[in-house]
Amino acid sequence: MRYATVMRVFAVVFVFLAVLAAAPAADVLNVFGGKWTVEHASDWSVENGVLRLKVSAEPPAGQPRRPTKIALLDSKPYRKVTIEGEVKRNARSLILVYAWQDETHYNYAHMSSDAAAKQVVHNGMFHVFGGERVRMSPLDGPPSFDTQDWTPIKLVFDGDTGRCTVEVAGRKNPSLEAVDMSLRWGRVGLGSFNETGDFRNIRVTGETREPGPFGHQ
Repeated sequence: MRYATVMRVFAVVFVFLAVLAAAPAADVLNVFGGKWTVEHASDWSVENGVLRLKVSAEPPAGQPRRPTKIALLDSKPYRKVTIEGEVKRNARSLILVYAWQDETHYNYAHMSSDAAAKQVVHNGMFHVFGGERVRMSPLDGPPSFDTQDWTPIKLVFDGDTGRCTVEVAGRKNPSLEAVDMSLRWGRVGLGSFNETGDFRNIRVTGETREPGPFGHQ
């Protein structure tokens, strides 16, 4: 084999190994009757049926501001989905993720003790599409959380219409309703933007589909 050919093969192998080394690690947690993928299992714990996010984190400096601490359900993408259960915040907020395609394309509901009119990047529906999160929902309505006790939540997403609504403690809120027609199906997840909290009795039901180009039915 010629020297130039050997060097080309070496370069290809080197690039492959570099990409592999740079790929984010993924761990799996078993809870709520399913498997949930997280970046670092040590950031989470599962005790007596409770999924606990123990470590908060800001998005990396210089990177778009979007959530990074997310537990994703291992499943086919959902075109219609309902997430029900109970959450307990440790600080102000927690999130529910839906229509997840990859780490730079997904939507999420941010449930907060702040009213949206007071803090426009809290208590709303947000869209991540290759950059920073962008608010999709109105600023109307009260804070989602008025207690740090266990609180019932329910998210309903219909990819046919693009509409997603969230109820907290049985109450609907204009801040937690939005329509997005660009991400019309995907996986679901639980987490926080930059805080910690607990999840229990989570149930995910709906209609799945095969993966494919996102933005298409």
